[in-house]
Amino acid sequence: MPMHDQTDMVDPIITDELNAWFQSLKAAYQRDTQPSLKTRRAHLLALKKQLRRYQYVLANAMSEDFGGRSHSESLMADVLGPILDINHVLNHLGTWMQPKRRPTEWLFKGNKLQVRYQPKGVVGVICPWNFPLYLSLGPLITALAAGNRCMIKMPPNCPATTQALETLLAEIYPRDLVRIVHGNHPQAMEISHLPFDHLVFTGSPSTGKTIMANASANLTPVTLELGGKSPAVVFDDYDIEKAAERIAHGKSFNAGQICIAPDYAFVPQDKVSFFVEALANAYNAMYPSIKNNHDCTSLIDAAQHQRFQALLDDAIAKGATIRRCSDTQEGRIQPLHIATQLTPDMRICQEEIFGPLLPVFGYQTLEDVSAYITERPRPLACYLFSHNKTQREWFLSRTHSGGVTINDWGWHALNHSVPFGGIGNSGIGNYHGEEGFKELSHARTVLQMRRWFPIHFFAPPYGNWVQKCVMRLFIGKADATLSSPKRTQKT
Repeated sequence: MPMHDQTDMVDPIITDELNAWFQSLKAAYQRDTQPSLKTRRAHLLALKKQLRRYQYVLANAMSEDFGGRSHSESLMADVLGPILDINHVLNHLGTWMQPKRRPTEWLFKGNKLQVRYQPKGVVGVICPWNFPLYLSLGPLITALAAGNRCMIKMPPNCPATTQALETLLAEIYPRDLVRIVHGNHPQAMEISHLPFDHLVFTGSPSTGKTIMANASANLTPVTLELGGKSPAVVFDDYDIEKAAERIAHGKSFNAGQICIAPDYAFVPQDKVSFFVEALANAYNAMYPSIKNNHDCTSLIDAAQHQRFQALLDDAIAKGATIRRCSDTQEGRIQPLHIATQLTPDMRICQEEIFGPLLPVFGYQTLEDVSAYITERPRPLACYLFSHNKTQREWFLSRTHSGGVTINDWGWHALNHSVPFGGIGNSGIGNYHGEEGFKELSHARTVLQMRRWFPIHFFAPPYGNWVQKCVMRLFIGKADATLSSPKRTQKT
């Protein structure tokens, strides 16, 4: 996810204030450990109503924090995304909450076995800056659906968004249901040391390791959404111009500051030049001018802008050719940059870019591409552009990624009936759909023994005829050439 996400961790001493907030949430949960379906639905419907009411306030706040952010992109990702999530949850929550019957072993036939999904308790959420609403409210929606209470640590460089969100939530939720921790709170990062019942973190792999280590002191389970270098692979049968249009959109959406942005592209070697030209044309069709263009989003702050420039400078110094899609620049708003003539030692070939810069590789065979991907940490997403189902399935069977969109970029993440999360270096667990509900619930096994069930046959003294029959039936006959079990002698 973002590379610039406040990685410094403070001494693991929980402040009185932060601990008091946590204890308030915990005490409130103990007073109502199994919120009803009606209560959970009311919480979600109230949030949906507030998102509709506050949509322009939120878009303005995010633009203020970014120093210029496309209102359309803010509404699409940070307002529409959570609303779609809520709609899906509302349609299915009743079914998810129902105890699920499971078959017993044959030995226990006639008894009742089920799984009940129980709230875990208090869920912590650590949110990054690139989508400060979607990545705070997404986990919150799942947490509330599962019957939990929640503490959300917001990013330090989004103060306006944090204030708007806190105001929005305070109108509908008591603070012992949802508590916002401002990112600039002096002890904000100490949240990962609190003994949550579950902790959701979105950010970089390096910070994810620190968060996981902090949580391990309390044996707190974690969900980590960590990003990575997500490849886009254009197969030889796919229209180059159409692929370029969709990849250019993915790389310029939110100025490329998105964990599922196409991080680099592979195209057939003989089509590289055509693809670069098509990318530039597609970008310029979407953004004819950067100056005073409200569709453009800025790199969020000076640190992110400096890092982006350092990546460019490193690539140029090591021999890369950079195609800049526009000669104009306004503040921290950067046009799409396309890099070719790449070498493995370039930072853009090693680090998640998180900005409007796309390295483009040429390839001879798909085997070479799959080998390149599998030799590196597993990405959060993978984008395949092809109408050839056989080749696509071959490629999918040989690579791993958190999710896949075929013939476009990123839209799998906006479908809330399926899990969203990473694998390996790109994350652990997920929080969308039914899988997310289960992740933030405790799956509690309940076995109800019938009065008449003859369980006493399995108690000592051992060796009765029922036990012998059961062992012979289910284990089978032992190998006579091997030694028989030794019997312990009474003294």
